[in-house]
Amino acid sequence: MAGPDPRAELRELAAWQRPLRADFPIVAANPEQAYLDSAATSQKPRRVLDAVHTYLTTSNANAGRGSYPWANATTAMVAGAAERVREFLDDRSAKAEGGGGPSSVHFTSGTTEGLRTVARDWLPLLLSDGDEIVVPYGDHRANLDPWLEARDLLAAQGVRITVRELPCQAGTGDYDARALAGLVGPRTRFVAVTHVHHVYGADMNVHRIREAVGPDVPICLDAAQSVGHQPLSVADLDVDFLVFSGHKALALPGTGAVWARGERGPAFRPGGWAGTPNTAGIASLAAALDWLEAAGVERIARWTAALASVLTDGLSRMPAYEVLGCRSSLAADTEVQRRGSIVTFRHHGIGSQDLGFILFSHGFMVRSDDHCQAGRDPRDGSVRVSLHVHNTLEEMEKLLTALAKLQ
Repeated sequence: MAGPDPRAELRELAAWQRPLRADFPIVAANPEQAYLDSAATSQKPRRVLDAVHTYLTTSNANAGRGSYPWANATTAMVAGAAERVREFLDDRSAKAEGGGGPSSVHFTSGTTEGLRTVARDWLPLLLSDGDEIVVPYGDHRANLDPWLEARDLLAAQGVRITVRELPCQAGTGDYDARALAGLVGPRTRFVAVTHVHHVYGADMNVHRIREAVGPDVPICLDAAQSVGHQPLSVADLDVDFLVFSGHKALALPGTGAVWARGERGPAFRPGGWAGTPNTAGIASLAAALDWLEAAGVERIARWTAALASVLTDGLSRMPAYEVLGCRSSLAADTEVQRRGSIVTFRHHGIGSQDLGFILFSHGFMVRSDDHCQAGRDPRDGSVRVSLHVHNTLEEMEKLLTALAKLQ
């Protein structure tokens, strides 16, 4: 049975999408430009911008530092935003216990700092000499470098651990759960994974990772490309940490969060003195999650997947291009799992940087480099199109027309 017709889905959702697109001031003000780089950073809807303006002009103060009304309001806003994150991630343990329970939310500057916080402040408490961890060597560097740094810090203290490469399938980037199961041993203490690959655009089937490693090994999930782009539930994803960036989920830059389950291993408590939080960024994150929930994340995922399907189907018919990732997911009527909101490709004769400049001259803003992918030569670039709810079928058709002229 073939997958749903993407153009039919887009027609079905068009009346829902139009007012959402209009809610992005920078998009509405630049109708001739197509912003196709939401995996790098997202544009911000009016509700998020208004929330930041309201906060900064009515109650701007430091959190947890004073007892006057503005400070109290800011402290309450930060605490409320943490609960909002737990609700958005479907933390059912928090709901069952009235906001209590072992899970917790800690704000950071983004996914990279969040993962580094887990690696620096929590992982060393878990590991002993001779233990092993498994981490991805083909995903974003933010989900590799912190774990290697933790290994080196432990080694300086005389604790030797082994870092094993998370097996993945050649050509698709998808994790090889069967090979992982053969790699896991009695000294395996921790696994780091990615939810949606930032280059290949595929859901990495994290549920298979839990099946492969068993019920006791903590799993840390990089959700930078899934939060705000597709529905997810930490109740269903049996992971112990979920880390994401606010700026990729319609909030301001410089804010992100670490959600910690708190059931496997030591309690997660970021070390060191907690300085002033990014209160304006946290206010924007709470507003962004409200906006996403009101818009409907499931519909956003359907919309962007349909746009990506139109693009990949068109590219698959052009011999001059190679689409990275699973080849079976290219056609619009594919029976395999669709890509999400990310499509990455190369031209066989034009370098990615040059292709990026050419596309910008036609009004398309895309990412054209190595995309911070671990293990990849920076010269081995590609063009990445990453979509959000403000993008349209017309933009995809114009992009395909421009690409066809370059064959």
